[in-house]
Amino acid sequence: MRRALYTEDHEQYRETVREFLAREVEPHFLSWEEEAQMDRSVFKAAAAQGVYALAVPEEYGGAGETDYRYRMVVNEEIARVGATSFGMTLGLQDDLVLAYLLDLTTEEQKKRWLAPFAQGEMLGALAMTEPGTGSDLQGIRTSAQRDGDGPNADWILNGQKTFISSAMSADFVIVAVRTDPGAGSRGFSLLVVEKDMAGFRHGRKLRKVGLHGQDTGELYFDDVRVPAANLIGTEGRGLQHLMSHLPQERLGLISGGYTAARAVYEETARYCFDRKAFDQAIGDFQNSRFVLAEMETELDVAEAYVDRCVVAFNTGELTPVEAAKGKWYITELQKRVTDRCVQLFGGYGYMLEYPVARAYADCRIQTIYGGTTEIMKEIVGRDIAGRHRG
Repeated sequence: MRRALYTEDHEQYRETVREFLAREVEPHFLSWEEEAQMDRSVFKAAAAQGVYALAVPEEYGGAGETDYRYRMVVNEEIARVGATSFGMTLGLQDDLVLAYLLDLTTEEQKKRWLAPFAQGEMLGALAMTEPGTGSDLQGIRTSAQRDGDGPNADWILNGQKTFISSAMSADFVIVAVRTDPGAGSRGFSLLVVEKDMAGFRHGRKLRKVGLHGQDTGELYFDDVRVPAANLIGTEGRGLQHLMSHLPQERLGLISGGYTAARAVYEETARYCFDRKAFDQAIGDFQNSRFVLAEMETELDVAEAYVDRCVVAFNTGELTPVEAAKGKWYITELQKRVTDRCVQLFGGYGYMLEYPVARAYADCRIQTIYGGTTEIMKEIVGRDIAGRHRG
């Protein structure tokens, strides 16, 4: 069935992305995995090639291109070469950090952070999760208080965050903090903490099951003095700002999950007709054919929803509930498909020299971060109850 998502412009862009990956990523990403860190220069190269930060307006050094189909092309090509850690780091910057910089910053803040971000010279992180809070954002205990009266008074920040992607490599961190303990959901704000601020320190660099090339760590804030000019968005509306960006965050996970699942399936299908057992290709055994048929069908059906999400996002119509549906379903499908692919590879599927083994380790987090499957189902379930309760 012909896929109608892309135009000729997108396919021409695909060639640009492929050339960039062949030159700047494919020769290096396995060493990044082994060293548990990425070469920062790859982001400058990605920005120069137009593979990164496309949505940044031209006046700040970007292309001003907000069509999410270009992000889909990037995700598809990264999945094709198996550079998952690079893809997730790029997605963090493009789908989360950049969205906050574009939507919530003042002109002065854009010049300070967005311009170098667009050149790949500055990386960001988003710090929400705390020990003991998980998906419960209203349980955030990291706090900030004004040091004096008036809107120009500095903030004094205290607390800790964990499971923060790019914690060690980020030049600045957008931190969700409680600024008014008595205001309920309207008592949170977003502060930008820069890497050289006194009292801001890194904890452990966390050892993960997968995504070894993407650093994840703990952050500590001990009486960090944050200038008033580093508040982004509106004071007291931090939780609402976080909620409003969930559709794009989850679309990034939908896109990454689908493209990774499709790539590992295609790799496995090729393997099944190259590998022989009992004098025939293992893909010629009925069980193997049935498994391949089931996976390809599920991926084709899922692709239709993924494409609808992309189109809806482009028109400003992707809702948090629709994104939640896609996030839980696609990432669970990714996990299921990848597991079945490992089985078809047999013992080789458990060897990290094979892409399918790395895909298996990398995909397990997908149903957890960005909102667990259980939380996504709760969001969808509440929406159903709201529409149907008498």
